[in-house]
Amino acid sequence: MTTTAKPAASPAAPTRTRRRGPVALGLRQGRLELTQFLRSRESVVFTMGFPIIMILIFAAIFSDEIAPGVSYTQYFITGMIAAGLMTVSFQNLGIWIPIERDRGVLKRYRGTPMPKWVWFAGKVIMVVVIGIAETALLLAVSVALFDLELPGSAGKWLTFAWVSVLGVTACTLCGIAISSLARTARSGSAVVTPVALVLQFISGVFFVFTNLPSWMQQVAALFPLKWMCQGLRSVFLPESFGTREPGGSFELDRVALVLAAWCVIGLVLCLTTFRWTTRRDG
Repeated sequence: MTTTAKPAASPAAPTRTRRRGPVALGLRQGRLELTQFLRSRESVVFTMGFPIIMILIFAAIFSDEIAPGVSYTQYFITGMIAAGLMTVSFQNLGIWIPIERDRGVLKRYRGTPMPKWVWFAGKVIMVVVIGIAETALLLAVSVALFDLELPGSAGKWLTFAWVSVLGVTACTLCGIAISSLARTARSGSAVVTPVALVLQFISGVFFVFTNLPSWMQQVAALFPLKWMCQGLRSVFLPESFGTREPGGSFELDRVALVLAAWCVIGLVLCLTTFRWTTRRDG
């Protein structure tokens, strides 16, 4: 009796993993960053709630007009929108990146096949989404409670858009750059928070900018927040208020120039100072 040999089984074909495109990778990382942010209740409450709390407090204390048809509350709201965008980008990144670096998260990211730009893209997506949500919330509260008038022309909405985009870009890049100054996770807040608070006090957020000492105005003019506030005032305040600005107008061309210059400066600082590991790791 003869037996027929069975043919040897062919080896299983290797399974092919679907490679994600650049856009999908960036969006996936952005979703991860948003999830991590939302899980931190302290960050969510501070980032989203602090500007609204400040508006409620200052509106209850100051109710006078600072110019015909312009109340202090209206002026303050525009500054808080700019400060809120800076908090979402500059302050949050400057505090959280040192924490991730100290925990070894960035070191592990660098050791994976994932392109490094994906990590940065995730941070940018998080900043943009949270910034839009916070700004929308501030505008809703301001319109409902403090009679803030929304822009009535497409031109003003366009100005609002480019001032916000340039401002957030500059603050995001500067937040990534300043994160390298913190030696440990605990020192991140100590490094970034005083800088953010000082800029808010001298840039026309809490007080009318032209009422500040001239040397404070000159120092504030070196940094983005002052120009973000000035650009947003051109959107939400009457055209006549431009004469009360230091330059006699809202100077939107200079606003664009300074914010664009800070985008370049921030990018250079990121490229030259950013660290994936702590100093003790080398």
